[in-house]
This record gives sequence, C-alpha cells and structure tokens, in this order.
Amino acid sequence: MGADSDLLDCVIVGGGPAGLTAAIYLARFHRRAVLVDRGGSRAAMIPRSHNHPGYPDGIPGKELLALMARQARGFGADLRQGNVTGITARGADWCLTLADGSTLQTRTVLFATGVDNRAPDIPQAVHDAALNAGTLRYCPICDAHEVTGQRIVVLGAESHGVAEALFLRHYSPQVTLHTRQECELHEKDRADLARAGVAWDPRPVTRYDFADGGVTLHFADGSTVQADTLYPALGSDPNVELVAQLGFRLDGARCVLTDSHQRMGLAGLYAAGDVVAALDQISVAMGHAAVAATAIHNDLRARDGDTPA
Repeated sequence: MGADSDLLDCVIVGGGPAGLTAAIYLARFHRRAVLVDRGGSRAAMIPRSHNHPGYPDGIPGKELLALMARQARGFGADLRQGNVTGITARGADWCLTLADGSTLQTRTVLFATGVDNRAPDIPQAVHDAALNAGTLRYCPICDAHEVTGQRIVVLGAESHGVAEALFLRHYSPQVTLHTRQECELHEKDRADLARAGVAWDPRPVTRYDFADGGVTLHFADGSTVQADTLYPALGSDPNVELVAQLGFRLDGARCVLTDSHQRMGLAGLYAAGDVVAALDQISVAMGHAAVAATAIHNDLRARDGDTPA
C-alpha cells in the first residue's frame, strides 16, 4: 500500500445519484474522496424524468448525472471510471482492489452500487429504443403519470407483478397483468385484481413487438394483445457482491441494512441509494447520500479528536 499521504478519507463505490451527491458533499467538507464508477446507473436509462424536483420541464437521466458530476468536480471531487472487485480491512482502515489490479486505501467506504432491473427477453437495441420512446417503462412511481388513461400491460405474475398492476390501476382503467411462464395466482391476488378491475391473462407471453408507438404481446396460439406501454414487474438485483464479501446480513430482497445515519454496522462502512432497503427513487438516494456523507464527515472528526464522539 501507499504511504499515509495516500490514505483517503472516503471511497465512494458507484456513480449514480447517490454516489455523486455524496461526492459533492464530501468535497465541500474538504474531504479527500474518490468516486469509482463502473457505469450502468439506472438513472442513465431515464429518457426524461418529470418527478425530480427543480426541473419543471423534466430532465434526461444522463443530463442529470452529467450536471452532478460537473458540480462534484467543481468542488474538487476525484471521479474515476473503474470496477471495485475486492475489499479488506487494514487495521482501522479499508483497502479496495480494482479490476485493473490497483488499490485504494481509505478510512471509510460508501457503497452506492445500486440495483439492476430484471428485463424481459428483448434484444438490447429494441429494449433501449422502446425505453426511449416510453413504450417500455420500469418505474410506475416515477412515470405512471405519463401513461394516464393509456392501455397498460404489466409483465410478472408473482406478488410484485400483482402489486404493480394494482398500483397502475389508479392511473388507467385499462390495465392487464401478464406472465412470462405458466403459473397460478393466489386466490386472494385474483380477487384483488378482479375487485380493482385489472384483467389477468395466464397465457405466457412469447414475444414483444414495439412499433407504431405501442407494444404488441404475442402468445403461442398466435393471438396478440396490443397496448400503449409495457411495465416489466420482474424485480431487481441489488449489486451487493462487495458487501457479501464482508459477510453482512441482507434483507429479504437482498438489500443492504443500515441505521438512520446510513452506517452498516462496521466502523467506516456506509451505504446509500437503491442498494439500501428503501424506496427506489432519485430523491431518496440523494437524501441517503446527504445523510451518509455528513455522518462520514462527523465520524472522521470524532476519530481525529476534532469533536467528542
């Protein structure tokens, strides 16, 4: 490892809204922080967010990330592209190993690694074009307002799919729940759907076509269903590989558990954003990061004797 002068105050793992918010805060706290981002933030997938405060005309996800990165760099934050693959304790500090073999030694680590959506079987180019066109959407809380009154199909017949279909029924009377594979819904789920006026189609979808500003679902018997937009409700996979190396207990959805200051339970480790068990929203991720960065700053002050612990 390097000399003490190489010891960082914090390494932020992840460059989405949570990681970038933390970088801004820590830079303004005059902390030596490095953000390492492997790319792939879900925020970059958003064609235009209309529910992020302060942007009455909406803002594309990539533009928001670029503005946040510019702001962080403006205060001196060190933002790097890379993939952190390992973490080990070094006394009271932590050593992170990157895929290129380099290492970073730091007093604290903030995990802002986010989650990955589970996508239906759609070619990537078609998937991305449909996402940009608004005929494929992943977050009803974020953008269901934009599909008010439209024909909506929800894919995913487990409890998550039922809940999402019921949520979307608030926005449109034309909501149908579909499945990727043969399955049976629980009697209560069927009753809840019927009571809300949500249709349930038990036939597995075999193919998806996005054309003419909509989506067509195909079935094995040759029949089709047309709609305006598709919401996959297949869940997501938290990026917890590094956390798992440390043996932390996760919640039922494999999200990271923290205290009210985003501390993970081992000194110097914090988590923020979608990887934490909470509502997956940009505003929540930013709030987590603000809390975490402030806790990191104050915990380091206490460690250095600048303030009582």
